[in-house]
Amino acid sequence: MNNKVVFTGGPGAGKTSVIEYLKQLGFPSAPEVGRKVIQTQVATDGRALPWKNKAEFRDEMVAEEHNNYLQYGCSELTFFDRSIIDCYGYSRLENISLSESLLMYCNDLKYHNEVFVFPPWEAIYRNDLERKQSFREAVETYDHITRAYEEYGYDLIEVPKVSVEERAEFVLSSLSVPSP
Repeated sequence: MNNKVVFTGGPGAGKTSVIEYLKQLGFPSAPEVGRKVIQTQVATDGRALPWKNKAEFRDEMVAEEHNNYLQYGCSELTFFDRSIIDCYGYSRLENISLSESLLMYCNDLKYHNEVFVFPPWEAIYRNDLERKQSFREAVETYDHITRAYEEYGYDLIEVPKVSVEERAEFVLSSLSVPSP
């Protein structure tokens, strides 16, 4: 089994909360790169921000996703807060031309075939310093991201809209992994 298990979906749907909970249970995880890129770019007054230069932002995310892939999840089950395929979906959403490196990585970097999709959930959606999209934009992002995973042949498993603990249990049960 490929041990790199991806959580995806639109922004603000609860992916990171579930990953943080799974980390408390002892499961390793790769960090979400979008926030990391935004925080770094804001701190350095950079241009690779979704509200300044979407293509540069995407390219920084691609580099970070490649680093995450190489760094995490070789021998033990590891949860990824998005993957390189999300960069592809983001490119489609924002009509950014697809770079050769992105296409190569989408074909070469393989994750667990079952990807956990967190659907838009307006009741928990919140804006913050890094998440500036409206809920409608979050739904559009979800649509593009899920199509990207389907295009690359991944099986999507929708995570139910229940508590963080119940969502984590759903994921572990779907993977036939006992809770610690």
